[in-house]
Amino acid sequence: MQQTYDLIVSTRIVAGLRGHFTPEVAIKTVSTLLDYGVQVFEFTMNSTQPITAMQAVKREFGEAVCVGMGTVLDVEAARRVLDAGAQFVVSPAFQPDVVETVMKANVLIAPGVITPTEAVLAWEMGVKMLKLFPIGSLGVDYFKAVFAPLNHMKFMCNGGMNAENAAQFIQAGAVACGMAGWLTGDGYMDQALMRRRAEQLVQAVFGKDRVI
Repeated sequence: MQQTYDLIVSTRIVAGLRGHFTPEVAIKTVSTLLDYGVQVFEFTMNSTQPITAMQAVKREFGEAVCVGMGTVLDVEAARRVLDAGAQFVVSPAFQPDVVETVMKANVLIAPGVITPTEAVLAWEMGVKMLKLFPIGSLGVDYFKAVFAPLNHMKFMCNGGMNAENAAQFIQAGAVACGMAGWLTGDGYMDQALMRRRAEQLVQAVFGKDRVI
């Protein structure tokens, strides 16, 4: 759990793969993003062959990647993805039974919260990272308002992310940002466009002097 947490915090970007990400497409996407230092990949249960794709990417790239599953909405799904080797679990909502199941397996879970009340209740369960979702449409000012009294908590900001606002959320105190549609598309994105956006994102988050 700690190793996964540390990798997310150090790389700051969690690439989400939601849509037509078959094993073949997923491997191609991950290979592209690895060139830009993106190492953490969140597959989603409402995508094409999510568990198979997650396992295929792990077999292909081994320790170079950290793979997890998102849109995990119940305990049964949590158990399935844990058994399949998910290194972290993400949900759009805060569900105590799902949190408890994943934590008992000593796997990192980032439950979805959007209010201070949800954040406090989840944090009291012992989670190490909260997914603030969908924060992109609410804006960085909302995040700052939530974070001000809760700055001891670790937030990953998700939902409506792009290079510009991801950098703003990181600067405001988020430990990471989850990047899906804008960065990875729906499984049909042109690779050249993905590369341009990955470069733009990394330079925005880490600074223009970072060597890619």
